[in-house]
Amino acid sequence: MHSPVKQFTIEVLYELSLFGFDISFTNSALFMVLAVIVSTLFLAVAMRPAAVVPGRLQSAAEMMYEFVADMVRSNVGSEGRPYFPFIFTLFVFVLFSNLLGMLPYSYTTTSQIIVTFAMASFIFVAVTLIGLIKHGLHFFSFFVPAGAPKPLYPLIILIEVVSYFVRPVSLSVRLFANMLAGHTMLKVFAGLAVMMAGAGGVTAAGSLLPLLAIIGLTGLEFLVAALQAYVFTILTCMYLNDALHLH
Repeated sequence: MHSPVKQFTIEVLYELSLFGFDISFTNSALFMVLAVIVSTLFLAVAMRPAAVVPGRLQSAAEMMYEFVADMVRSNVGSEGRPYFPFIFTLFVFVLFSNLLGMLPYSYTTTSQIIVTFAMASFIFVAVTLIGLIKHGLHFFSFFVPAGAPKPLYPLIILIEVVSYFVRPVSLSVRLFANMLAGHTMLKVFAGLAVMMAGAGGVTAAGSLLPLLAIIGLTGLEFLVAALQAYVFTILTCMYLNDALHLH
């Protein structure tokens, strides 16, 4: 049986270098491109009819749009409207990346910490810049909660600064860890079922148990794929809200 983590190995599909840097096209890059293409095609095809009475695809696309729009309204307010295109794009990309990773012999890009950390770092820097541009130096009052006793300022500021700079780590690790753990568990149960079936006899009959577990875990993984896209997006909305409104 192959190692459960072998499925996360990054393989070079096309070697390429630029100014001495290795920028080879990998299986991870391929599935990121596929996530963009598939999601774009889905939205384009779904909204092409633009019917008054929507069909299934159009209804799904409109529900997705309204879901993210309501998320932005509820967590950021009217000031978050200009940032809706980015937040919607972020949600769709993470969702389709997670779902494509559920296909047999595919690759889950969000199971790579470098991918999730790159997205989280971009969000962190962008949100911080938005806060600085909007509030100027007053942005740093975010690290001093209103009503906090002055003697505790050094401790409170230290805690707030550390928690603020940990955001990209927690945001990226949450998505990466959930996708990694779920796919690893599926691989373990799949390997166990194959080994038990190959043993024959009573052991082969017992392979039905891990097979049933695989079916249940697969359904759970689809739920986790959608849930983690939601969590990643709503946390982005909350960070944006902090930058726009401070405390």
